[in-house]
Amino acid sequence: MISFAPTEEQESVRSAMRDFATQAMRPLAREMDEASAVSEGFLAQSWELGLAAAQTPEAYGGYGGARSATSNAILLEELAFGDASLALAAVAPAAFATALLDHGSDAQRQKYLPRFGGASYEAASLAVCEPTPLFDAFAPRTKATRKGDRYVLEGEKCFVPMGDRAAVFLVVARGPEGLDAFLVDRAAPGLTVTGPEKNLGLKALPTASLRLAGVEVPASERLGGDGGADVARLVHQGRVALAAVMTGLSRAVFEYCVPYAKERVAFGEAIARKQSIAFRLAEMHMEVECMRWMVWKAASDLEHGVDAARSAHLARQYAAEKSMWVADNGVQVLGGHGFIREHPVEMWYRNARTLGVLEGAALV
Repeated sequence: MISFAPTEEQESVRSAMRDFATQAMRPLAREMDEASAVSEGFLAQSWELGLAAAQTPEAYGGYGGARSATSNAILLEELAFGDASLALAAVAPAAFATALLDHGSDAQRQKYLPRFGGASYEAASLAVCEPTPLFDAFAPRTKATRKGDRYVLEGEKCFVPMGDRAAVFLVVARGPEGLDAFLVDRAAPGLTVTGPEKNLGLKALPTASLRLAGVEVPASERLGGDGGADVARLVHQGRVALAAVMTGLSRAVFEYCVPYAKERVAFGEAIARKQSIAFRLAEMHMEVECMRWMVWKAASDLEHGVDAARSAHLARQYAAEKSMWVADNGVQVLGGHGFIREHPVEMWYRNARTLGVLEGAALV
């Protein structure tokens, strides 16, 4: 029999992440947003989930085995249901580890992955976005030029998650043979890390900008080594991950609005009984379901080795548009309350706007 339901293992992941999101993330979200910082206590809590170690095989210091893009998409949705900013902070090291496992050389895995099996949070980050109009992840302006047994990197990156403390960055650049990526140490000469950036949304997530001015990296630090890597697939993975995060955020908006509409009384009855509100809530629910199925389709393509270029692009594009629509309608359902900090919807609105304009990379 064909079933579209999650497996027993995926349901277990979903339940565990939902509990963590509800109990450990949601109560902290507003405080962290107001402080424009993520607490060390939360990072320690998130590290105990083993998100990075679970992605890493025992041979490289972790305890993970087979990995599933679909399971990771489910995990991301649940964490983002708690809070998108904290979710991205929690999974940043796992995103880096996943990139190395899927695309790195064995020497690179042996060098970097054991650090994610330790007892404390270890920051590492992917540097994909650039501060340029009409940024295209497949045509970055950051350039890598071959110089003997080294590469010279020139360019700028922005919105690098956990960039304030990351010890190493995976920088996507345009190389001599096309799209490429390089492992760059924070202390590399010519690399300038600035931040924290001041963003409209995702304020609790520390992000940084990178300026690469003649940064030289050994050829061995090219992702995948001499043979390079399928960096386009890395971008597809990031798009699916970002769409999963936007799905979780949208579900948070919808599930907050439903009980509010049932309890809020105007002109003698609950506003949920008003046709305009009821229809709006129904459409919000449909859009969340559509986003999820598009994410799962793209994640399934990745998992089974199918070309995910189209499905990943559509999932991210649809989620970017509709998560903003859902958040906007969430504000409308709450009316004047949608604009005040007593309710989290205004924060989710800002987060949705910020997520929608990113070509981010995370865990999938």
